[in-house]
Amino acid sequence: MGTKLVIDTDPGVDDAFAIALAALSEDVELLGVTTVFGNVGLEATTRNARRILALCGRDDVPVAQGAARPLVHPHAHKARYVHGVDGLSGRSAALPEPGRPVEPGGAVRLLSRLLEDSDEPVTIVPIGPLTNVATLLAARPDLHHKIARIVVMGGALSHGNVSAAAEFNVWSDPEAAHRVLCGGEVPCVLVPMDLTYRCAVSRAWLDELSGSGPVGAALAALTPDYLTHYRKALGWDGIVLHDAVAVAEAITPGILTTETVPMAVETSFGPARGATLVDQRRPELRADTETPEDGAAVRVAVDTDVDALRAFLARRLTSRLTLR
Repeated sequence: MGTKLVIDTDPGVDDAFAIALAALSEDVELLGVTTVFGNVGLEATTRNARRILALCGRDDVPVAQGAARPLVHPHAHKARYVHGVDGLSGRSAALPEPGRPVEPGGAVRLLSRLLEDSDEPVTIVPIGPLTNVATLLAARPDLHHKIARIVVMGGALSHGNVSAAAEFNVWSDPEAAHRVLCGGEVPCVLVPMDLTYRCAVSRAWLDELSGSGPVGAALAALTPDYLTHYRKALGWDGIVLHDAVAVAEAITPGILTTETVPMAVETSFGPARGATLVDQRRPELRADTETPEDGAAVRVAVDTDVDALRAFLARRLTSRLTLR
């Protein structure tokens, strides 16, 4: 049918756009969605994911609830200041009620079953904290070969958003991020905040989406609190669809330009906790110096044709104009 995907998510406004992008793409076989704590608490992220799928007419997609907290240390705070009290600018209840119950057994059980049942490797797209995926890799090493790659939205090469050094998803569970990104068990692509910010969309882009039909209008209606935050973060009237950029790469490998670089995740309790340490020196220099023993080579997205990417997102999100 197309690219086999599983999305692990903590909706979140940009997560909602990312889920819709996969759900509405005809060349994607969306096998399942798993939820994790993050932008809001687990009950809210699970409810939001199910309602976004219902909006897209995709009650055929199973949803399982995952981790409510990080692997090791408590989660300091959530991102209601960005996404609103319910994760969707206070508008989650305006979305359709899902027709399918939550899958029993939790996220790792669903992920394992989907990998076991697939006749070809599956791409996993974590767009929230990496707790569920780290747990899967630890619990089911026999399934590593069934994962085509893990496309992660997270990290930052220059500066963070939740601290001076760290991006929210990695900072929310640095130990899990370290396991996934630095374990060397499965090929990983990291889509960092530096690139996703460059792909921000304008208010005019959102207005066009809103006018495309009921699904586009419903997605655009989730953005008021998000817009308020990003007016300050960007300095102009627009939003950053971080997670949708990662899903675009999962759907169409190569839509983002990547470089393979050594990486480590800072797990100490200093001011850099949650930072992604990417060694961007020339290979000739790296060969002459020591690199972190616990690091691994990761493909990091560093560039894209921004206008083409925005057009790709708009085209996919308006491909089905009516609710089911």
